[in-house]
Amino acid sequence: MAAVQQVRGEGASWQVIGDALGVTRQAAFQRYGRPTDPRTGELMNTIPFADAAPLAATVIDDLAEARWGAVTARFDDTMRAGLSADALAAAWAQIVGLAGSYEKRGATEATRAADITITNTPLGFEAGDYVARIAFRDDRTIAGLHILNPEAA
Repeated sequence: MAAVQQVRGEGASWQVIGDALGVTRQAAFQRYGRPTDPRTGELMNTIPFADAAPLAATVIDDLAEARWGAVTARFDDTMRAGLSADALAAAWAQIVGLAGSYEKRGATEATRAADITITNTPLGFEAGDYVARIAFRDDRTIAGLHILNPEAA
């Protein structure tokens, strides 16, 4: 880490660092970068909150068990205004219509960007795979919920 910070201080780009490490510039930045919040000038917290994976698992289990109200109760105000329990049920039905019944979830990966912890959880259905991307605020409310094709995730 100190070597990366030193060469960054000397003007090396993330592309140069990534090439030297055998990874993409984005991977190098995500591993060693120290982003500054443009709103405050302070270093950003880049550590996801500790219970992000179990929280994502609970939300996915609620979706799989058709507990639409339990999921929407976790929404922040913006999500609640934009996605009703009925609309959430319709969206889940669309995925089931495309890929068959839900079968399992994989291991969740969590990252943090600015004020949001983002989880990506592989989902297995009878005839296809998806990824549940759930964005959580620090108060554990849901700021975003997407079911994506794995290529898009």
